[in-house]
Amino acid sequence: MENILEIKDLTIQYRADNRVVEAVNKLNLTLGKGESLGLVGETGAGKTTTALGIMGLIPDPPGIVTGGEILFEGEDLLKQNKKKMRSIRGKKISMIFQDPMTSLNPVMTVGSQIAESIRIHEKCSKADAAVKAVRMLELVGIPGERYGEYPHQFSGGMKQRVVIAIALSCNPELLLADEPTTALDVTIQAQVLDLIVKLKKENQTSMILITHDLGIVAEVCDKVAIMYAGEIVEYGNLEQIYNHTCHPYTKGLFGSIPDLDSHVKRLNPIPGLMPDPADLPAGCSFCPRCACTCSRCQSENPDMTEVEPGHFVKCFQIGKEEEHV
Repeated sequence: MENILEIKDLTIQYRADNRVVEAVNKLNLTLGKGESLGLVGETGAGKTTTALGIMGLIPDPPGIVTGGEILFEGEDLLKQNKKKMRSIRGKKISMIFQDPMTSLNPVMTVGSQIAESIRIHEKCSKADAAVKAVRMLELVGIPGERYGEYPHQFSGGMKQRVVIAIALSCNPELLLADEPTTALDVTIQAQVLDLIVKLKKENQTSMILITHDLGIVAEVCDKVAIMYAGEIVEYGNLEQIYNHTCHPYTKGLFGSIPDLDSHVKRLNPIPGLMPDPADLPAGCSFCPRCACTCSRCQSENPDMTEVEPGHFVKCFQIGKEEEHV
C-alpha cells in the first residue's frame, strides 16, 4: 500500500524560561492511503503536538521543530513556506480540534464558518459556498435551515458536528481527529464516531485518531501507535497490538481497563507518573515505572525492534523470554 504520510525522526521542543520541554523525540510513523491510525497515550505524551506539527501549527515561540521530516505525498511539509502550508491546511489536510467550544468563532454563524473554508480553497462564489455549506450541515445531521445560527445556539454534540463539517468540507486526503469525542456523553460519542467513519469511507480519507480510549481505536482504526513521553513505543495493526501486546507500557494500558468478566475490587493502574518532558531519564523513558527494567534500561534508550512483520516495539526485554526457554 502506498503511504500518504511518513514521519521520520520528528523532534519538537518548547523553549521558555530557560527550560527545554522535549515534547516529541525522534518520532517515526507511516500511514497508508485510506488507512486509519489510532495514536494512543496518556496526557502529555505528545500526541496533539505531533498533529500540530503535521498541520504546521506549532506556536513559535515557544515551540520549534528541531529536526526530522514530515513527508506528505512525497513532499516535506517542514520545508514549505507559509503560503504553501495555507493552501494545504484545510484542503488536503484537515484537523478536528479537541474542544468544539473554543474551535468555533462565537461571532460568526456556523454556516458562514463552513462556507469560509470552502471559499478559501475552492475559489467559488459566496452563493456556491453557501449551498455547499448547507449540504455539509445536512451531511453531518444538522438541518440546513440552521445555517444562520451562532455556536452558542448549539449543544456540545452539535458543535462537534459543525467542526467535523468544517474539517471535511473540502474533501481532505488526511484527517487528524484530536480526541473528537472527549467532551461528549456516550450516546453522542457513538453518533459522532459513526459519522466520522461513514464520511471517511465515502471520501477514502486517511485518518489519525488521537484518543485515550482503546475501545474506540478497536472500532475505528486499522493500525495503532502507542505513544509515551514523545516517542512511539509500540506500533502495529489491531490484531498485533491487542492480541500480541509486547511493550510493558501497552500491557499496563490494557491492564488498567475494567473487565466485566473479572471479579476484582480494584483496577491495576500503571504506578508512578509520566516523566517531566523537561527532565527526561537518560535511558528508557518508561524505565522508572516499568516492572521488568534492567541496568541497561537506565542508561540506554532502546531502538525499535520488529518482532513480527509490521509489529515494532521499543524495549530491551523483547525476545528475552525466548532466550531463556
